[in-house]
Amino acid sequence: MTRFDRFFGLKAITLSAVLTMSAGLALAGDNVSTNQILDALKPKPVTRGLSAGPQADPAVQAKESTFLNTVRNRSTRSLSTGEREQIAELAATKPKIDLEIQFDYNSADIAKTSVPSVQALGKALSDPSLKGSTFVVAGHTDAIGTEEYNQGLSERRADTIKKYLVRNYGLAGTDLVTVGYGKTKLKDTVNGADPINRRVQVVNMDTKTASK
Repeated sequence: MTRFDRFFGLKAITLSAVLTMSAGLALAGDNVSTNQILDALKPKPVTRGLSAGPQADPAVQAKESTFLNTVRNRSTRSLSTGEREQIAELAATKPKIDLEIQFDYNSADIAKTSVPSVQALGKALSDPSLKGSTFVVAGHTDAIGTEEYNQGLSERRADTIKKYLVRNYGLAGTDLVTVGYGKTKLKDTVNGADPINRRVQVVNMDTKTASK
């Protein structure tokens, strides 16, 4: 990919923030706002019974809740491959947003240019409308480097975001489940080195909005 192509691609992503909504996914560029994050993470109302609209299965919700409780307060590195994949499977249908949070090269330190996005995330997750939700913070890398190295780097970066949110916004650590996927879930599989792959995905795992 040429420097021009990469520059154009990143600009296009920034200008088209929160345009992709399939399966509850929103994509945000560098200048993401608190409102954009809130809109992406607000759960869709669900119903029980025969009424129209998305149906909530209490048994499924209970199973999801039980699993999430097993990964709360767990260190990111302690998660097994199976647990990471189970989190990804559950997150597939939940409200989510991809944030292009950049880190210093080969580091888990948040780049200065991305601090505003992390601050917007902190404000969004502190909003009363999301109170009581459990969020997954998933770290992803590009395809450069070994699987083992990228796995560890993605885990450290996810943990950095969690620590920042807990320290600066008073969020409960038990409400933030961190997981790293290394380079196993590239957004651009054709251009694995593209910066678009270096991202943090935040997923609202909460299902408490089912109406009675």
